[in-house]
Amino acid sequence: MYSAVGAPRTGNAPLTSKLTEEVRKQLCDLLGNLELSLLYKASVHGYQASAFHQQCDNQGPTLLVAYNRSGYIFGGYTSVDYAQSGQQIIDDQAFLFSVHGDKSPLCIKINSGCYARSDDAGVPNFGQQLYFCYNNHPVVKNILKFKSRAFNFNPDTLYGNDTWLSECEVYKVEQRSTLLDPQVSAEEKPWRNILWTAEQRAQLMEMIRNYKPIMKSVSQVRILMIGPVGAGKSSFFNSINSIFMGRVTRKAMSGSAGTSLTTQFRTYPVKDGREGKPLPFVLCDTMGLEEQSGAGLDIEDISSIIQGHVPDHYKFNPMVPFQLPVPVMSRLESLQQEIHCVVYVIDATKISLISDKIEEKFASIRRNLNSLGIPQMVLMTKVDEACPLVEKDLQNIYVSSYIKSKVQEVSSRLDVPVSCVLPVKNSQELELSCDILLLTALQQMLNFTDDYLDDVDPMTV
Repeated sequence: MYSAVGAPRTGNAPLTSKLTEEVRKQLCDLLGNLELSLLYKASVHGYQASAFHQQCDNQGPTLLVAYNRSGYIFGGYTSVDYAQSGQQIIDDQAFLFSVHGDKSPLCIKINSGCYARSDDAGVPNFGQQLYFCYNNHPVVKNILKFKSRAFNFNPDTLYGNDTWLSECEVYKVEQRSTLLDPQVSAEEKPWRNILWTAEQRAQLMEMIRNYKPIMKSVSQVRILMIGPVGAGKSSFFNSINSIFMGRVTRKAMSGSAGTSLTTQFRTYPVKDGREGKPLPFVLCDTMGLEEQSGAGLDIEDISSIIQGHVPDHYKFNPMVPFQLPVPVMSRLESLQQEIHCVVYVIDATKISLISDKIEEKFASIRRNLNSLGIPQMVLMTKVDEACPLVEKDLQNIYVSSYIKSKVQEVSSRLDVPVSCVLPVKNSQELELSCDILLLTALQQMLNFTDDYLDDVDPMTV
């Protein structure tokens, strides 16, 4: 039996959020740069279903945040209003989350084809599976009513199997302004300067066409893309290829699968139009980095790729690192096959969710590349998904304080200078603003390859 707890307080009790700034920031990143406004606090309004609905009905998208005595902060998001309609709600944006200690936030998306929740007069639930304030008490209850689960989770991982709640809050989720200063127009205060003109696009394309590696023995510089699964490595090549082909192309497999769609080492030259000559660079694609050992790109394989030993179409085996060929290439041969610049590709919507294991892998890669003198930069993708202001107009990218904060964050986490972090949008269509960002990033990559080749001792070639 549950004790009689959770009665509403009387008087005008202050409604103060229990979220720390750090956890709030992590949750906002999960949601995509949205504002949280506290609607309901069980210790103030009561744990009764009626109190919950009085505060939360018809408020639009909401985030439920529960706290237990074991230090877990967990809950769920729904993009559909609570309305006591008596209907089963379809919501493909719904998810469960959990934050505990120093671990990266856990996010569990709804399974395809499942109902997100029941919209009745009862307590809030997710998937008719996880009930909060169960029986009007400070309790979370996991009930398996159906064979197919809307959310696949382990109660021990989600909330430490501690079902008693110390608090339950519900937040209204809203878009927020991301301009540096709402009183200042975009043209007056950008944090980076860029020209958004067709002339600038044409000039960038011509500079790239006319680029020649500083070392004559290298006909095409090689740029390696490294990043977590789904960050947009293959999409970047497709976008660059589309610009120079003058039409949308999809030569490299890309998508948002949970495991890497790229299973081979691929080298992608780009032609200047269908019948045009090859451009002076090659983009190299790899498997995505993954947390689990024995999955994704192996750190040892990266060393072999950097040194130019791995052939095109080589299929990665995470369990067995690449074996060096015998005999090894001469220095002149290897210089043409080596990687001359490394680009880390990071999803702007998931920077704060990069796990400790992935961050450790990046650090290990960085140490290796630094010892070899390989220049490195970061391509921060999906900026339109991270910031509503940028989604509305890509030219707002350098007046968005949120994008600026993401650039600074990824700079800190990957130990790469802020000036070497370039935000972009991989595009499914040819678009002036998008093309300018992509071409600007590519031009910087070419500048970095020259820096590397300029340092090569001619006596060793």
